Amino acid sequence: MDKETRIKSFAKLGGILKEFVFQSNELSPEINNKLEETVKNASAHNAWFTSENMRFALQQWSSQLSEDNLENWLQRYDLTEKAEKKVAVIMAGNIPLVGFHDFLSVLISGHSVLVKQSSKDKILLPALTEILKQINPKWEDKIEFEDERLSHFDAIIATGSNNTARYFDYYFSDKPNIIRKNRNAVAVLSGEESTEVLKPLAEDVFRYFGLGCRSVSKIFVPKNYDFDKLFQALYGWKHLINHHKYASNYDYNKAVYLMSEFKMLENGFLLLKETPGEFASPIAVLFYEFYDDKEQLKQYLKDQSENIQCVLSHKGEIEGSLPYGESQNPKLTDYADGVDTMDFLTKLLR
Repeated sequence: MDKETRIKSFAKLGGILKEFVFQSNELSPEINNKLEETVKNASAHNAWFTSENMRFALQQWSSQLSEDNLENWLQRYDLTEKAEKKVAVIMAGNIPLVGFHDFLSVLISGHSVLVKQSSKDKILLPALTEILKQINPKWEDKIEFEDERLSHFDAIIATGSNNTARYFDYYFSDKPNIIRKNRNAVAVLSGEESTEVLKPLAEDVFRYFGLGCRSVSKIFVPKNYDFDKLFQALYGWKHLINHHKYASNYDYNKAVYLMSEFKMLENGFLLLKETPGEFASPIAVLFYEFYDDKEQLKQYLKDQSENIQCVLSHKGEIEGSLPYGESQNPKLTDYADGVDTMDFLTKLLR
């Protein structure tokens, strides 16, 4: 398949996802029923994958998979060489379709993909793959799933924890590779934001139960910060405490902090704990840290860039930051860990 054919296939998939999410009458009953059953089965398999979150993920991809978006994304890369490789992709399973960008990148660059899914997220992608093959049967020979040990591949993209990354570095050192580690999103508050300004930040904190690498797990606030405005802004997500796994984590972490006599703030569905120097907060916990000087904070965030996926601030107070509410809306050009996946794949073509 040439590049234009590949683009059209994924754009068609994006259109199908859009019709499904917005319940268009134009979507065939067969595909609609298949996707409905897929969402149901994925939720039964992994309780963290709620229907709401899966539909949110599908909606995000439906908005990115348009011909214009795909063409604009790819125009900066030279995909004319034909030295196709088989690229293995080891996927995480923390949020729905977390590995789809790698899957898309490998295939749309002209390579074939060997996918090893997480046991936590092994239902959604195969279903989308079947639809992609219906759109163009030539994808049949380009996509392979593997449950056991990976073998016979030319390059690899692997995502995991900091511990598994060390294993990946060692085991795949003889192959061209991208190895990803733990990262989190952080937000900087000036103390002058109103409750209305802060409300979109709740999406960054709570979407996917805070399990994503783009989920805000820590906030930086000035000394003597008034947390009441923040709690009011977050209140719209109080329903999360009705989710049994989230509630269990909330109760457990609260008990641990109380027994350890840690100072914390809480509102019945979220714990705020002062934790300098750490970024990855547990489920149902949001870390915070005070700062005195914003310029020093900016430098600190730069120094900690290897631990941070993205930074959020109001009105771009931090250079390169996103507005509140935008961390879970990545574009095709927002590469995980800041590593240009398409550049890596393009070089493999030569």
